[in-house]
Amino acid sequence: MSLKSVKEIEKNLSELELLVDKAQFDAEVMRVYKKNVIKMNVPGFRKGKAPKSIIEKMYGSAVFYDETLDNIIPKIYEEAVKAAGIDVVSRPEMEVVSIDVNGVLLKAKVYTKPIAEVSKYKGLEVTREKVEVTEDDINSEIEAVRKRNSRVLTVTDRAVIDGDEAVIDFEGFVDGVAFEGGKAEKHPLKIGSNSFIPGFEQQIIGKSVGDEFDVVVTFPEDYGSENLSGKEAVFKIKLHEIKKTELPELDDEFVKDVSEFNTVDEYKADLTKKITERKEKLAENTLEEHLIDELLANVTVDVPEPMIESEIDSFVKDYEYRLGSQGGSLDLYFQYTGMTMEKLRESFKPQAERQLKTRLTLEKIVELENITPTEEDLEAEYVKIASGYNVDIETVKKSISAENLGADVVLRKAVDFVKENADIK
Repeated sequence: MSLKSVKEIEKNLSELELLVDKAQFDAEVMRVYKKNVIKMNVPGFRKGKAPKSIIEKMYGSAVFYDETLDNIIPKIYEEAVKAAGIDVVSRPEMEVVSIDVNGVLLKAKVYTKPIAEVSKYKGLEVTREKVEVTEDDINSEIEAVRKRNSRVLTVTDRAVIDGDEAVIDFEGFVDGVAFEGGKAEKHPLKIGSNSFIPGFEQQIIGKSVGDEFDVVVTFPEDYGSENLSGKEAVFKIKLHEIKKTELPELDDEFVKDVSEFNTVDEYKADLTKKITERKEKLAENTLEEHLIDELLANVTVDVPEPMIESEIDSFVKDYEYRLGSQGGSLDLYFQYTGMTMEKLRESFKPQAERQLKTRLTLEKIVELENITPTEEDLEAEYVKIASGYNVDIETVKKSISAENLGADVVLRKAVDFVKENADIK
């Protein structure tokens, strides 16, 4: 047995004393010697033939100790943690206390998984948003579909009006001198987008194709360029083209083109159903967030810093993966935003701490209510995962053990339990 003693030196921080038997240590030292002697030059001996005692005399008695301990410690540490019956959440801080005739005495400081103290988890009071689908909701959905199916037409019989796209050349001057970045050709400008300096777009309204004219504006005081802030500028404009966006009429023909329905009424009924489902899901998610807020307000748990840091590591890896899937990287993100790894990790800390507290709390409720996963629960979750990733269910079962899956399933059941026993208004 490698574990000599275990004691809690402060909350969630334990110290283990581990003893490596001298015979075990000496045997590993000999193995390390045999592995390394071939690389050691000792005067008077052929390479690889110098006795261990001569090498130790020449290089010091501890010459093989570091590698020996690196080889031994992982196994004896794992045995000690198992024997101590503790749930470790950090890497060990290892100290070699002594190496003598009794063997090797080690001390390992480790943070252990905290236990949440839940004062109340039944009868929590929360409010669920009432779901209503309005005509505006339906019209907004339809308008978005109409815009996606719109067409752009060139206008030849009138001047520019609000909402048009004006294709223009422009060059800007301050005190009669052209300034950098103030010139473009055949630039498409959506009138009413407010994407240019205030007052610029309005002065194009009423102009016709071929017109050349000046637009006079004043740069805002808080403009990004100091040499332009608050200055009056004159832009020389030439209008090349006017375009307008034409939306399709909302009629049965349009409905047939964009959906599997034949009439506007059928289409609106389906939209109502889908919007209702979406709002119901959002309301349910919001309810659960509020429920967790109420639950955590009734919980006492000190999460060790190494546990939080480990959770932040996962957040950073996930963020890096998502950036990569979009063709980016953390380095580029830091370069363009001025963010640093330190700031990014700090921004994730509140979320990481909340997630850990939530999990620890739900695990405590699982214990208190003796919540277990049924075969039906596990099978349903396997089906859900297989469907979500579009893979065979047997492949999922091979990659995720029932034990690991069950640990997540019971947390979901704990949330459901809290919800079922809440006072929801």
